[in-house]
Amino acid sequence: MRAVLVLLLIAGTTVLVQAEDWPQFRGPTGQGHATERGLPLEWSEHHNVIWKVPVPGLGWSSPVVADGRVWLTTVVETKDRRGRISASLRALAYDVASGREVVNVEVFHLDDAGYINPKNSRASPTPIVDGDRVYVHFGADGTAALSTSGDILWTTRLRYESQHGNGGSPVLYRDLLIVNCDGNGGEAYVIALEASTGRTRWKTSRRRPADQAYSTPLVITVDGQDQLVSVGAYRAAAYDPLTGREIWRVGYGDGFSNVPRPVFGQGLVIIATGFQTPALMAVRPGGTGDVTRSHVAWTITRGAPYTPSPLIVGNDLYYVSDTGVLSLADLPTGQVVWQQRLGGNYSASPVFADGRIYFQSEEGTTTVIAPGREFRRLATNQLDGATLASIAVSGGSLFIRSDSHLYRIGERGAATK
Repeated sequence: MRAVLVLLLIAGTTVLVQAEDWPQFRGPTGQGHATERGLPLEWSEHHNVIWKVPVPGLGWSSPVVADGRVWLTTVVETKDRRGRISASLRALAYDVASGREVVNVEVFHLDDAGYINPKNSRASPTPIVDGDRVYVHFGADGTAALSTSGDILWTTRLRYESQHGNGGSPVLYRDLLIVNCDGNGGEAYVIALEASTGRTRWKTSRRRPADQAYSTPLVITVDGQDQLVSVGAYRAAAYDPLTGREIWRVGYGDGFSNVPRPVFGQGLVIIATGFQTPALMAVRPGGTGDVTRSHVAWTITRGAPYTPSPLIVGNDLYYVSDTGVLSLADLPTGQVVWQQRLGGNYSASPVFADGRIYFQSEEGTTTVIAPGREFRRLATNQLDGATLASIAVSGGSLFIRSDSHLYRIGERGAATK
């Protein structure tokens, strides 16, 4: 994790602080936590917008921020006279200070793009920035490494069938780029690519039956051992991230099309089981083999999400359903403490930053609450356009992507150097 220097103008005095990078989906820890301070509580199209810039095409990949740049992926589609759609899959970067576009490069091109779920995009997985490299993933349409100047270093295509398009983001572990490849009607597997070359280091097939899923893995440490927790259809598993060897697995019946990224806290891994009957399952990750009967601490079905990832703050578990019901559960026991209807629909995952929790709806509304055993709404903020991508936090600012623009939201006195 890197930091950049930020100049904050506070009460006429210039203060030099460090800004935390946000290099992957859900930030440095992969669990939606930021260490930034001085973040805005309130904003609108005309208040606390440091800059707003148009983004070409469409994509639901979340912004990532590193070394003074904001990275996104997008797809620019064109239709010929016969109605056939071609797609340019692109990587974009913007200057944090000004919002100026500094990289716009085509990574893959599809001559006949075909159909995906209309709620999805062909650029939904979030990039990863690591040093002078950027890793972009477009599901089965292609995976690539770029330099931060936009040069393509390697490309590969991971073969699997995905009915509704791409979704899950990769994870970087040491020198490996690890990806869930969960297709329907065909092969489903987890694969580790050498980050330097794109060559396969290991590939582990999912146990049958397998089906579509769109989740992002999470690396955790249990008793000094790193585990890659990977959620798939009908079951989740933990693998040795260096070899792909399965450590443990847990089953959950008919769950598939899983989207939320797992979270880990207080010795429990929280897994979203997906469609048909969504649930959140707490698993103690110390076992081996099939731990469904022995290591499941509790299961919650009330208000469980299909799409947004949950959030752990201390002993509290926060989660919002796709239809806007926010719940707080006691993490050790799974007991639901309170529920509150926020309104709207939700795909973005929540963020905990500056002592607050930010929940962003698909309709451009961000509800800010205070964490605690009583519901306390601090602010409700509205932007134009649809917002399905998750918020990124860096440099005393929030970076929000809509269906047409990228925003940097912050106090007007903040500037980066």
